[in-house]
Amino acid sequence: MYVADSGAATEARGALRPGPRSVAIAPTVFALGAVSLITDVSSEMITAVLPLYLVAGLGLSPLGFGLLDGVYNGFSAVVRLAGGHLADRGGRHKTVAAVGYGLSALCKPLLLAVHSLPLIGAVLAADRTGKGLRTAPRDALISLSSAPSAHGRAFGVHRAMDTAGALFGPLVAFVILRQAAGGYDAVFMVSSCVAVTGVLVLLLFVPSRPAGGAAGRPGSAPPVSLRSALALLRRRDLRRLAICALLLGLATVSDSFVYLMIQHRFDVPVQWFALLPLGTAAGFLTLTVPLGRLADRLGRWPVFLGGHVALLAAYGLLLLPSHHGALPYAVLALHGAFYAATDGVLMAAAAATVPPDLRSSGLALVQTGQAGARFACSLAFGAAWTAWGDHTALTATAVALVACVACTAWLRPAEAGPAAT
Repeated sequence: MYVADSGAATEARGALRPGPRSVAIAPTVFALGAVSLITDVSSEMITAVLPLYLVAGLGLSPLGFGLLDGVYNGFSAVVRLAGGHLADRGGRHKTVAAVGYGLSALCKPLLLAVHSLPLIGAVLAADRTGKGLRTAPRDALISLSSAPSAHGRAFGVHRAMDTAGALFGPLVAFVILRQAAGGYDAVFMVSSCVAVTGVLVLLLFVPSRPAGGAAGRPGSAPPVSLRSALALLRRRDLRRLAICALLLGLATVSDSFVYLMIQHRFDVPVQWFALLPLGTAAGFLTLTVPLGRLADRLGRWPVFLGGHVALLAAYGLLLLPSHHGALPYAVLALHGAFYAATDGVLMAAAAATVPPDLRSSGLALVQTGQAGARFACSLAFGAAWTAWGDHTALTATAVALVACVACTAWLRPAEAGPAAT
């Protein structure tokens, strides 16, 4: 079992009880933010059109789409642990991240050649394998390059840049669908070219080892092994954090289903469907840095739970019988607030409970539980929609989310409480 030394313990305390002095964001964070921005333009071009392409274009049922959407968002769970472990062995965070980004880039043009459910599922699984490989090493580089007292702000800046790409991606897809004769094929091809650009930026501008921050200490730390990585779950705070992320993931409807429900309930024209993710991205971009700073000052866990309350409010608005024109905008704004309060904040909270030499593995453990739970939610929601309709499926999910929020508030990790100033 890996035992953190006093330096790691001091880091964890500092991460949760930052001083009032502002800390500059490391250049590595901005470089990784640029990579994520470019990559997200590519990914969100696909995400913006994929639900309609599969359901309207290929005629998949909600259950079939739920299966593919679960693959798209949850398959990475099976490789996140491997990616985190490989990155920690020898500190190869950039190398493993580059392999992950490269694999996803290679998958984009393959969508041009496949039109059956099994083949599309295989391509999406390979794409999510790339995401699973890169996510934990990338987040580890962010935390290791940043001062512990600025983890929330650093992740907020990265997520803001990432979300800027999420804003541009649907816009590019929208323009291509309206102007290009090839339609979906043109979107997939342009997405491939953009993804390759992101890989090049990573290789050229992201350093192999973080400068400053909480770098590991290879000379004094035990060798990284799979056993030592899994032994992280013996740490009470990390274990509780992983369980809470898993529970809440079980009641988190995927983005694609949210957009399909908005389109279905409010009769959004097909040609405008690709713009729906812009509402989520705008809310995310506006709030992620302020909420990251708030989490550094007041505590990560209250902000994280508050994000799920915003998600519950979005579910409630979708369930209202009213068809007021402002409701879709409110749902998308709350959806963006949910991500702003949870995505980077969860990683900041997890980083404070993991020693530097196993940072990537520890973050992967939390991400794996969350991704696996969301995979299960996609399958269950798609099956419930097919059997009983979207309203019943979302009602059941909202009830489950209330129960999960109550459970996680009770399980709340002590280390993730309010920070002292």
